[in-house]
Amino acid sequence: MEIAQRTVTSPKGDITIYKMTNGTGASVEISTLGAGIVSINVPDKDGKLSDVVIGYANPSDYFYDGPCAGKIPGRYANRIAKGRFVLNGKEYKLAINNGPNALHGGPEGFQNQIWKGTANADSVELQYESADGEEGYPGNMTVTAKYTWTDTNELILEMTATCDADTIINLTNHVYFNLAGENSGNIFNHNLWLAAHKYLPTDDTLIPTGEIADVAGTPMDFTKSKPIGKEIKCDFPALNYGKGYDNCWVIDDWNGELKEVAILADPVSGRTLKVCTDQPAVQVYTGNWLEGCPKSVSGNDYHDYDGVAIECQGMPDAPNKPNFPSQKLNAGDTYKRTIKFSFSK
Repeated sequence: MEIAQRTVTSPKGDITIYKMTNGTGASVEISTLGAGIVSINVPDKDGKLSDVVIGYANPSDYFYDGPCAGKIPGRYANRIAKGRFVLNGKEYKLAINNGPNALHGGPEGFQNQIWKGTANADSVELQYESADGEEGYPGNMTVTAKYTWTDTNELILEMTATCDADTIINLTNHVYFNLAGENSGNIFNHNLWLAAHKYLPTDDTLIPTGEIADVAGTPMDFTKSKPIGKEIKCDFPALNYGKGYDNCWVIDDWNGELKEVAILADPVSGRTLKVCTDQPAVQVYTGNWLEGCPKSVSGNDYHDYDGVAIECQGMPDAPNKPNFPSQKLNAGDTYKRTIKFSFSK
């Protein structure tokens, strides 16, 4: 494994970008800004390497980008209703930054911070210290993201956190995939399978109602692989609210162990992505609002639906939904979650 690094200057300090290249020449780039994945170059059926994730030409453009491309949002990824939750009998108020709700930990969340980076033999480790009261969350938290890149084109993300007070946490990675190569147009022809027979219906602000509903007979059914675009324009509440898929699916028979939860395949390039996790849910977001985001690595404009995010995570608004798996982290305990992206052709 070869790991190179470069540093670029930004208004908030130096950003380091680590490039991990395996024995086959496939590579991944990781940025200390938001602990983000900024490129993944893997071969197609003919052996041609292409970058299969949405990324920006200017490393500083990842600050405060609407799509949160490739980064780790926190402390709480996804939405919390009306920016409020109660923990140990005390109400906490968060910034409202998504309609009437809190999203991705707030406007100054983990995704907009420069983390401390360290390169190891076959991995890159990033760490961030989140102060008590930052964005309204209790406790001083230390969070670590470790990315390992293998010779079999597996990218393994291990996220850990500890806190000196009881708090809530929900970490994921918000990378967008286009297996045909970034800037290859929309992902409607990508086939998607999910290990999920149930999903979370939401209100029109994308906050779960608390119901856990069957996908059978609805456009939310990906229990058999189908093109993402097949039913994305259907007249269905979940699709109308988000202008496409922006919903959370409940992993079948979740027990906290690592398991395969999603398979994404592009029939043209022949690339396939398998996603494994120990998280209880997966949010699928089809890039419904990518229009107007920063220029791509190749200098072109991105458009709506040009990438799909498969975000393994805890459930949105879980602190306010007692029937959802708890996202509480007790003082002194260690939060640990893993996501594995495996690429093949």
